[in-house]
Order: sequence, then structure tokens, then C-alpha cells
Amino acid sequence: MKFQRYINQHTNQITLITAGLIGIGLLGSLFHTGWLYTVAFIAASIISAVPIMLRAISALRFKTISIELLVSIAVIGAFIIGEYNESAIVTFLFLFGTFLENKTLAKTRHSIKDLTEMAPTTALVVADDGQVEETDVDFVDVGDVVLVKTGAQVPVDGQIVAGSGNVNEASITGEAKPAAKAVGDSVYSGTILDNGTLKVKAAKVGDDTTFGKIVELVEDAQDTKSPAEKFIDRFATYYTPAVLVIAALVGIIFSDFRLAITVLVLGCPGALVIGAPVSNVAGIGNGAKHGVLVKGGDVMNTLSHVSTVVFDKTGTLTEGKTAVTHLQTYGDQQIGLRLAAAVENQSDHPLAKAVVAFAKSKQLKFTDLRVVSSNTIKGRGIAAQVAQHRVLIGNQQLMADNQIELSDRQTADLHRIQRQGSSSVIVAVDNEVQTIIGISDVIRSGVKESLQQLKKLGVKKIVMLTGDNQLTAKAVAEQLQIDEVHAELLPEQKVTYVKEFQAAGQAVAFVGDGINDSPSLATADIGIAMGSGTDVAVETSDVVLMSSSFNELVHAFGLAKKTVLNTKENIVIAVGTVAFLLIGLIAGYIYMASGMLVHEASILVVIFNAMRLIHYQIKSPKIDLDQVANQQVKLS
Repeated sequence: MKFQRYINQHTNQITLITAGLIGIGLLGSLFHTGWLYTVAFIAASIISAVPIMLRAISALRFKTISIELLVSIAVIGAFIIGEYNESAIVTFLFLFGTFLENKTLAKTRHSIKDLTEMAPTTALVVADDGQVEETDVDFVDVGDVVLVKTGAQVPVDGQIVAGSGNVNEASITGEAKPAAKAVGDSVYSGTILDNGTLKVKAAKVGDDTTFGKIVELVEDAQDTKSPAEKFIDRFATYYTPAVLVIAALVGIIFSDFRLAITVLVLGCPGALVIGAPVSNVAGIGNGAKHGVLVKGGDVMNTLSHVSTVVFDKTGTLTEGKTAVTHLQTYGDQQIGLRLAAAVENQSDHPLAKAVVAFAKSKQLKFTDLRVVSSNTIKGRGIAAQVAQHRVLIGNQQLMADNQIELSDRQTADLHRIQRQGSSSVIVAVDNEVQTIIGISDVIRSGVKESLQQLKKLGVKKIVMLTGDNQLTAKAVAEQLQIDEVHAELLPEQKVTYVKEFQAAGQAVAFVGDGINDSPSLATADIGIAMGSGTDVAVETSDVVLMSSSFNELVHAFGLAKKTVLNTKENIVIAVGTVAFLLIGLIAGYIYMASGMLVHEASILVVIFNAMRLIHYQIKSPKIDLDQVANQQVKLS
């Protein structure tokens, strides 16, 4: 084992020595020095055959007939019949080809290597007495406070407890634009503080951080094989032994030992075996560089065949930044809003935050109101007891469930708010409607153009599923030219629609926020999370768009199609090379050394072809800025 390890560590030097000996042999031939020619090629054959044969023996221990075994047998055969030049050149080409393969494969893994090297290694931990001590990042515990200086990496996931600054989150989101951070904001391990000084209380450390999970996910994804790779693995299991049998039959039938060992050399399936994995690695690496995490070759393949894309609305098609834009009151102009704010103050939901923020802007006092009980009714709203009042906050269905009827004026106001594209929240106090609140959100910039690009990439149908009312959903769908929309849905009803699309023979991708839509993400053929760096999104979907950008979504679809196409191209190149070599052998133009040269060249060709994926980037759509300025839509 030590000898084999030593040989493996010095294979490049062995390749160089072999090249030198071949050069000496050629000089001996040039100057008609037969003994120098023979000795040089014999030495080259023996020295270069050692690492190849050791690999072949190692593979046989695991009951695998490898390419190295085919080459080893061919070299021994050439050596036996005295074709030392052939055996030396074949082994040299094989070793040199392996050297070039490793070099070029390293480039396809460049994005992954860069990612792992970006992981922080040390942290400045602030002790209780204020003293700062530098320590290995592995020794930082949850709850520790770490100091981050300008230009340094954030070593943990946590919350800022002191300081402010601009943080470059490219390692998490793929976006190099710095994000302004202050006390109370969350920061992630692996991001870089461009300016300022921060003190961060650690919430997650080590491999549990978002960055740690991203690195683990991308590394695991490289090992998850695509259908093409799985097929080739099965094919190679039978193909390589078959080459041995065919070579033996050729030698017996034609009584031509040289022809038999040439068949062994030409039959090596090197380009076929490496073609699909290298495309897979390059594609996943490209995605990681652009903020798109694809969980393996199988996911990449399925994504390339998606025909229907289903979108959630809130936080997906819209930005999720809500604000109260309409307020209709009936009777007491403050009671409904004050009671609603008191109840919603206990929630982190975007709608709730918008109501609370609006009440504060109106300088209404509501924190002194005691919320006795609060019950969330899924798909309807909230029923609460505040002081002596029974409060209902929700949609029209919640009112109907509690036998509260809206007057003609209230109904007209409700429909007017909905037609303007706002979310509507009805507040009833003691069984009387007191307030109707309209809450708006902005459609993400470039969504319409990105959806059109998806159509150009082969997506046949775009669907929106939302828990919002039909009027608002229809208004949003018309703005974005969405093919099909279903509104007023509970989470389980969204799953039902996804299953219906699948039953109709459609490959379905569901795009959601990775939290509320986890059942639909899990049910769809491909779950795509608008991640924004949350570990929930990283873990629950097949594809994660780290900065929640629609450019990333379009890139993911384009990359998947390009990667699958690249894999097919490599398979065609590999099979075409074998066919070319066999035809050349039959025609008498291909021999052992020239066959090995073409064989190694074909391996390099498929690698270089795959490397084109590293630089793949889809053009961003042109955005109609005037249209964006007018896009106000409601949050579902």
C-alpha cells in the first residue's frame, strides 16, 4: 500500500521520465543506434506501466474491470511481441492524458473550490469583561459575541447587537452589492464586512451555519448522479468486460495477437465514462457561482424537462414589502384599527407588520390593550378577545363563517380595494364591521420579462396559486400575463392543483418561499425556493435561489437545459470516437499508438466541452421601468 501511495504521488514525475526516455529512444533511431533505441523504449514501457498496473490491480480487488486493466493487458501483449515503442507510447499517452484530465477537471471544480476556501477559519470572541480573543472558528459556541472588523469575514450566523456597516453577501446570495446592516439585523457566516464594525451574537456556528450548509449541499450535489451517468455506469459495467472478450475472439479467429491488443486499446470507454460526470460538475459549479444551488445531476435533468411552472405570489412574484394603502372606517374611526393592531402586534406575518406600522404612524395607542386570547384560523384570519371585545380580523369568508354580513357600501368598498390590486383585511368588533384595510405589495422588478424568458426556454404553462381573493389574483395575473390563476386556496388545495398538473402528464416546478409552501415544494417534480439565505429554504427544496432573484430563476432553467445538452454532446463525441477508431482499424489506418492518441484526445475534447458550462450566463431581460413604477399588487 505504501509503495502504491508513493507511486500515485509521483505519477507526474514518472510521466516526465517516460517522455524523456521516449525522446532518447527516438534519438537512438535517428542516429541508427539500435541498442539505445531498444533499451530506452523498454525502460519507458516498464516505468510507465507500473502506476497503470497498480490501479488495475486495485480495481480488481473491488471486482471492477477498469480501463487501466485493458491498457495493462495491451501493454504486456505489445511487450511480449517486441513492440516496445508501441507499449511505451501507449503508456505515456495514457499517463499524460490522465495528467491533462486532472488539470482540466480541477478547473471545472474551480467554483466549488473557491466556495470552500471562502469559509472563515478564525473569530474574534468578546469575553464578558470586554476583552477580545482570537480563536479557531470551531471553538465558537452559540451565544458567544464575536467582533467583526472592516474587511473581515463574519464567522457565524447571528444577530447584530452593536455597530453597523455594509456587508457583502455574495457568498450567500450571489449578489455582490453590499447590504446595509444595523443592530437587530441578521448576518451570515462567510459574508464580508465592507465597512464599519459589528458585534454579532452567534445563533449558528460551524457546519450548522447557512454557509456551511451551502458548501455541504454543493459538494453532495456533485456526487448525485444524473440519469445519463447512472446509465453509463451500468453500461460500462458490461461494456469493459465485453471488450476483453471481443479482443480475445479477434486474436483467436484472425490469429493476430497485435490486432487483438489494438482492439483493447481502441475499446477503452474513457471519454464515455467521464463525459457525463464532468458536465454535471461544471453545471453545478456554474450554478453555485451565480447563486443557484441545484441538488445534483438528477435534479438538473428533471429541471430541464419542466413544462409547467407554478408560482406562489407573496414573497415570490411580489417583494413581500407591505404597507397599508387604503383604510375605510365605519362608525368609530379608531377602534377597529387600534384593536387590530393590538392583535397583530403578536404576529410576525407581513400583513400584521403592515397594520402595526400603520397604527404607529397614526400615533394610535394600542400596546395597553390586553389580548386575552387569539386563535389563528387557517385560510381565514384571526379570532381574538381583546379586553371586553370580540375581534375578528380576516377575509370575507371569516365574516360569513361568523354570520357577519357586509352592507352594500362595505361590499362596494371591499371590491374597489381588491380591484386596485390590494390585499383586503376586514376588521369586525363585536359582530360589526368597523374597518376594511387595504395592504399593497410591489411586484418584483423584471418578473414579467423573466416569465417571458421562461416561455422562450421551453416552459409551456405558467400558473399562479394564491390564498388571496379572486379579484386581486386576476389583476396580478393580467399584469404579468400568467396563463392560469387559482385564488382563495388553502395550502393543501395548492398541493391538489400540483398533483392535477402532474396527473395530466406535465413536469411541474413549484416556486415558493420555502417556508409556507413546503407541502407544494415537496409534491412538485422540482421544488424551487426563493431562499434569501434561509436554511429552511436550503433544506426543503431541490433548487435554491439564494438572493430570491428572478434572474437566478431564468439562469437555473437555462443552465439545466444547457447542462443536459452538454452531457448528450459528450456522449455523442465518445461514441463517435469509438466508431471512428473501429472504422480506422478495419481500414488499416489506425494502430495501437495512434488509437491511444485519438482516445486520449477524445477525453480532453469532452472535458473542454464541459468546461464551456463554467462560463455560461444567460442575458438578463430588458425591464420596462415605466411599467414597474405602476405595479402595485396585493400580498396573499
